[in-house]
Amino acid sequence: MQLEFHQLDRRWEHLRVRHPARQRRLLASLAECGQQTPILAVAAENQPGRYVVIDGHKRITALEQLGRDTVEAVVWPMSEAAAVLLDWSLRLSEHETALEVGWLLAELEQRFGYSLEESARRFDRSVSWASGRLALVELLPESIQQQVREGRIAAQVAMKFLVPVAGQSLEACQRMAAVFAEHHCNT
Repeated sequence: MQLEFHQLDRRWEHLRVRHPARQRRLLASLAECGQQTPILAVAAENQPGRYVVIDGHKRITALEQLGRDTVEAVVWPMSEAAAVLLDWSLRLSEHETALEVGWLLAELEQRFGYSLEESARRFDRSVSWASGRLALVELLPESIQQQVREGRIAAQVAMKFLVPVAGQSLEACQRMAAVFAEHHCNT
């Protein structure tokens, strides 16, 4: 079905890391071939005519840049929480980083009241796996997490170098993050 952008709620968009080079390739592909893959959405609870985007945020952004005002979508007939978890488990592209999973777990906890045990069960993982990913989100300052989301700091760099330092000194962590962002460091 065709949905207009004003009908879309993009509340899950901030959980993904941006990759500028991939976004440019997607933009070029959409300009040349049009939209080949629909976005995934669910009907927004108690908001007729509104849809929560589960997957396809980058396609929407690229289509907006191309001046389009609609997007092809598949609307799943299930709850938002079930759709987010199903999308995560079915994702065929590269797996999310531990930090992205931590963001998702934190959202599930805040938005739907999932306990650590419930989240671990839903992901078919151990409680310590879920706890470790949540700790990444809790340790890193929001300003650094935003730089990871924007692709200015690689998620792997944040996990490997910044999280351990954040546990010791937030000031040192922020200084390191500034250097990593300035020099576009990767692992």
